[in-house]
Amino acid sequence: MRVSTEKIIELTTTVQWKDAFPIMKQLRSDLVEGTYLDLLNEMKEDGYRLFALFADNNIVALAGLSLRVNFYSKRHVFIYDLVTDASHRSRGYGERLLKYIHNWAIENGAEYVALESGVQRIDAHRFYEEKFNYDKWCFSFRKNL
Repeated sequence: MRVSTEKIIELTTTVQWKDAFPIMKQLRSDLVEGTYLDLLNEMKEDGYRLFALFADNNIVALAGLSLRVNFYSKRHVFIYDLVTDASHRSRGYGERLLKYIHNWAIENGAEYVALESGVQRIDAHRFYEEKFNYDKWCFSFRKNL
């Protein structure tokens, strides 16, 4: 029986970001690689960090986040992107990556982990609420300009 080797690391190089792009595109389908890299470089300047869970040396899940401070969530981690590769879903990778992020948040003095999820993503909502006891506590709005 073959044992899978797993590791979670922060992706910090352009080569690593390019390797992650096909999985990120599954969540952010409107992105092309050039725009993804341009935005990622700009977001990194604002504190964005991209973590990957590897299984057998392949990226199977990603989490993009920032450590933030505001009046209502105090010091917190905001998860902008959380995606598991479609061919690797329902194997616990997303759960393991999210637990890692929770621990990382605690180690970095965060009081909360917050995220937004599209209203149509019912399965994701169930995952956050039932597996992790996330509270659905606000609505998020935006306006095209």
